[in-house]
Amino acid sequence: MLTLLLTTLLTQLPAQTLRTGAAQVRITPPIGTPLGGNYTLRPAATIHDELHAKALVLELNNEKAALVALDVVTIDRETVDSARQLIQQQTGIPPTRIMISATHTHSGPITGSSTHHEWAGSTHPLAREFRQRFPSLIAESVAKAHANLAASTVRAGLGQEHSLSINRRWLKAGGATDWNRITTPTPADNVIRPLGPIDPDINVLSFESTSPKRPLATYVNFAVHANCIGGTIVSADYPGTLSQLLAIRDPAMITLFTNGAAANINPLHLPEMRGIPGTARAERIGTILAGDVFKILNQMHTLAPHAITSASRIVSLPLAQSPAEEVNWARQIAQGFGKPGQAPFLDLVKASRVLDVARWGGKPRDAEVQVIALGREVAWVGVPGELFAELGLAIKRASPFPRTIVVELANDSLNYFPNRKAFAEGNYEPVSTRFAPGAGETLVDAATALLIQLF
Repeated sequence: MLTLLLTTLLTQLPAQTLRTGAAQVRITPPIGTPLGGNYTLRPAATIHDELHAKALVLELNNEKAALVALDVVTIDRETVDSARQLIQQQTGIPPTRIMISATHTHSGPITGSSTHHEWAGSTHPLAREFRQRFPSLIAESVAKAHANLAASTVRAGLGQEHSLSINRRWLKAGGATDWNRITTPTPADNVIRPLGPIDPDINVLSFESTSPKRPLATYVNFAVHANCIGGTIVSADYPGTLSQLLAIRDPAMITLFTNGAAANINPLHLPEMRGIPGTARAERIGTILAGDVFKILNQMHTLAPHAITSASRIVSLPLAQSPAEEVNWARQIAQGFGKPGQAPFLDLVKASRVLDVARWGGKPRDAEVQVIALGREVAWVGVPGELFAELGLAIKRASPFPRTIVVELANDSLNYFPNRKAFAEGNYEPVSTRFAPGAGETLVDAATALLIQLF
């Protein structure tokens, strides 16, 4: 009887109109600014395409939320807190309803402040200047989107693409782990099988104004590293190509791209493309992905959300501990960085992790897991680092929402979150992570609890 009464009351409520606003602000750094996504200094030498802060603001029943996608490799908590404060002052949107994420382009300005970021140039004057004005640029994009709020409809679609990504961790014939694979193996590579899956899902949301009827924003989520280009070229990588091509729908339409759980997922390149520029590789992937999105747009269904809700949880994550002698070793490695005969790459990776954990005092770190939901139909899950695909898929499987969009590098960048079994397999990501085994699963548990709570 109670269920029937509630259902009757809900059906008698007046229909509420979703309002949507979208905007973008240019964030391309000046030439000479160090680029992120590496352990070496790479000052920007040329600009292939512009970088942007892109914002989507939703309003329903006087409740608002903002989703922001940034063409940078990472976003740290200090920047997020500053941007959220400015956004709240300018729009009234509370911080718990603001999700700020990085697309993870390795051809954008360096935005972190950890040990390996310092090695890559985060203390450079141009890098510091960019970080100082970054929060205001993020807030500007949201304020502009908020000013553009208009009555709208939202449609959702889902597709799959298996040819653009590869799990970059493979089991070698001798039992070791092969890392950073970007092509399918040949017999000469001496590898047996991938050590994990990919996530082929392409989640697409299309927001259109009702009067006049035109596309306002397209939201795309797909899980693959945006690291096609490299070198000293500034670029949004394949998400930039995707955005340019989707603008065929309407030049004023904004495309927001967010990366799914892609910590162990690389772009899959054709073997014959090894000798061509990285920009062409990025354009190939962005073009195929855009074609997929256009197909999905023809098969979407209209949503009828009744509310915008949100919830977040701060979880405490134990750090990877190191004995005192290992800290001394890491300091010696750091002293030799950039000099002839510097340590091998994985030693640099381990040393940067050991020094960061020592800098943090070895105490557990707080991490925010955030969920924003549009009715009982779509939920965005923000996780504060690079999440293994297995963990992102676990969140999707556990979610009660029909469409669950996992957004990595959201609201912070706490490095890698491998699944438990990866620690025994070893190599780059388990060596790099600042956290003890199980931290990634803790994020999954928190996300699942929040999804069930909101549903």
